[in-house]
Amino acid sequence: MCSRNPLYTNPKPCKHLADYKRNHGLNGYNLIQDYFKTSPHGRTMIDRPKSEVPICNFCSGYQGRLYICLICSSVSCCWPPDSNHALLHAQSQDGHEIAVDMERAELYCCVCCDQLYDPDFDKAVMCKHIMGLPRTGNGFVGYGLRSSKRKRLAFGVDLDSKNPKRLVALVDRRSKSCFPMGLRGLNNLGNTCFMNSVLQALLHAPPLRNYFLSDRHNHETCRKRSSDRLCLPCDIDVIFSAVFSGDRTPYSPAQFLYSWWQHSEDLACYEQQDAHEFFISILDRIHEKEGKASNSIKDNGDCQCIAHRVFSGLLRSDVTCMTCGFTSTTYDPCVDISLDLGTSTSSLTEPANKLTKPAENGGNSTLTSCLDLFTRPEKLGSDQKLFCQNCQERRDSLKQMSIRRLPLVLCLHIKRFEHSPVRKMSRKIDRHLQFPFSLDMSPYLSSSILRKSGYALWDAGIWSLRDISSFEQSMVQMR
Repeated sequence: MCSRNPLYTNPKPCKHLADYKRNHGLNGYNLIQDYFKTSPHGRTMIDRPKSEVPICNFCSGYQGRLYICLICSSVSCCWPPDSNHALLHAQSQDGHEIAVDMERAELYCCVCCDQLYDPDFDKAVMCKHIMGLPRTGNGFVGYGLRSSKRKRLAFGVDLDSKNPKRLVALVDRRSKSCFPMGLRGLNNLGNTCFMNSVLQALLHAPPLRNYFLSDRHNHETCRKRSSDRLCLPCDIDVIFSAVFSGDRTPYSPAQFLYSWWQHSEDLACYEQQDAHEFFISILDRIHEKEGKASNSIKDNGDCQCIAHRVFSGLLRSDVTCMTCGFTSTTYDPCVDISLDLGTSTSSLTEPANKLTKPAENGGNSTLTSCLDLFTRPEKLGSDQKLFCQNCQERRDSLKQMSIRRLPLVLCLHIKRFEHSPVRKMSRKIDRHLQFPFSLDMSPYLSSSILRKSGYALWDAGIWSLRDISSFEQSMVQMR
């Protein structure tokens, strides 16, 4: 059992933030709080009229992250990377170093080029966030107290309170650290680090968090009306309650582990399991329970259970004839996307004591390179030739994947094992994966991929001018 670390200290703010607060206090926080907006999925951002697109005051661009200065409300960008207009603004105006990320409502130091955490700014965001939460039937906020028997978030009081800042102050008194609510460790129950890592990710997925913390699945009510004493969503609900209770001592999800064993008997042991399999099994159990509770299928066939509403997306697969350009398209729903690290399986044909050839980037891979590999056209083998409906015979073809519809929360599964059909063995890929703080998924959407591949077929002489014309019309319909 881990004990609480007595050496917890508040993170030190950067020098520029300290200077800003010394000179201006909390005036900037209070003013910008009126412009915060919380989406139905729990994301806080800077509100703006739908008819207006924020642009950088330097380059009039709108791509990438945009930051609004807390002093003069000037909007600047960091796009492209070699033209950091946020830094340029801070250098040209003395004392204008602190800004707010318009997309995420997070503090940003334009000089340090880094995100900042400040308890006072977090209070301002949380006040606005609380006021935007849905009420339950008894008028309580979504994170409210469920019963006197349960330990719950301290700001579970009626939203009719005229002083929302007092609600957040209660949170601070419950917690002896300035870290946000929900930061609580999970004890390892044998070899359950695979389970804890997935649980921590699920606990902090905003749509899932808001669902369970707003009594959409109340384990007390569920168990009263159901004879099923082993309900996995109920045990997940208990974990959400414990993690967001304000207690920072490590929590042991023993009841959840036991319940999961009952639902997945083939994995019921104290041995290490695959985190991806665990993640899929959890979503399956949530889907089974929530699907039975209500009519969760829309007219278009999409499941409306919380698991699919949060994680379900749609992949597009295009197989194109290399002779005439005819394309066969299929769509597949997904709750995650499996990505290769880009290693070559040729290393598995070499002696076992040789290491896999490292990547060019110091032995590391990047998340963007994995996504590029996922959406890159792949020539199918001779045994996978497409029967072209236009040519009426089997032809060499190209297959290309793209994302037709992104989910609310995108789960990316990194394949850590490479397999050799020759030696009939597998090897773990011990390679670091670098990922950006912000990920632009637009290059991997079907609209972007198809536009690029369509003109590539034109350049290769496979498509005619008529094909390009019909292609552009289909792109307009897709948008």
